[in-house]
Amino acid sequence: MKKTVFALCMLACTAPVAAQDISSYLPGEDEGIVYFLPKTALDINVIATHVTYQPGELCQYANQYLRINNVNTQPETHWEIKQIEVRSAGVPDSTKAYIIKLKDKSAMSQVELTNDGLIKAINTSAPERKAADYILERPQKHENPRRYMTEDILLAGSSAKMAELTAKEIYNIRESKNLILRGQADAMPKDGASLQLVIDNLNKQEKALTQLFTGTTDREDKLFTFRIGAEEPFTDKVALRFSRLLGILPAEDLAGDPVYISLKSISPLPPTSEEKGKKKKKLEGAIYNIPGKGKVDVTFQGKTYFEDELPVTQFGTTEVLVEDLFKKVNTRVIFNPETGSILKIDKD
Repeated sequence: MKKTVFALCMLACTAPVAAQDISSYLPGEDEGIVYFLPKTALDINVIATHVTYQPGELCQYANQYLRINNVNTQPETHWEIKQIEVRSAGVPDSTKAYIIKLKDKSAMSQVELTNDGLIKAINTSAPERKAADYILERPQKHENPRRYMTEDILLAGSSAKMAELTAKEIYNIRESKNLILRGQADAMPKDGASLQLVIDNLNKQEKALTQLFTGTTDREDKLFTFRIGAEEPFTDKVALRFSRLLGILPAEDLAGDPVYISLKSISPLPPTSEEKGKKKKKLEGAIYNIPGKGKVDVTFQGKTYFEDELPVTQFGTTEVLVEDLFKKVNTRVIFNPETGSILKIDKD
């Protein structure tokens, strides 16, 4: 049966079909185009930052010459959680499989499905849906501080002397910036653009030389995605784990601390099983979902990283777009393949 369903779904993805009657799909029925309505899963997208620190060549003199305290003299790497976001994802619901029976006369001349067999559109083509991209931080190139060292600094006979001369050069750069900003420099830039260019160059020199004392830090973001089911509400479910040393880990890896997710239904109660049974007997038309809403929050070590309301089909109901709507006029319907809800209805 699974092979038959898959084959029919692939047929519907590639070609228009002659169809008129939609009903629940049962094995052994007449051939037709089988499609599924989606159920909701939760995609947990975690952006974690890998931080790499390298101490500066003159780090031991940072406090002595620049009054910068607590400078780490040893290399270090660790992970940080930067962002957590949860999104609804649609996956085929095997309990909501329907068949569009093939007939000669058709009121629904074309049905478009996703590769997973979820319904996308009737009598039209659904626009491509692009997933929102995340902006991930990448390591930035560091300036070579030796480009800004004077001859005296480069010829210094010891690291202590080099640190002393480098610190003096940093103070000279700061003084030059102050004179320019106050308009007291001997050779002032002619316009605002020239002024900004000079200040930017001085900032670049100061930063490069200061990093000889403070060291450099590189930050690189990585995206991790975990999918969990949302068949029913739950509280403080372990979605994944996090370790400052190892980074993002799966939920079963006890080397990290748990990241919890909770899902609470905030929709009215769905119809009773008796009401559902009555409705099933009257399914004649395009079946679609009216998703409910769920409140989702994600916490780690007592801090809330995500809290929002998301559409959850399991907390909603199923309705029918009556077949007569397609017979009288050329009706075009676009569905949301992630929720099975109707996005747009057009007619001639």
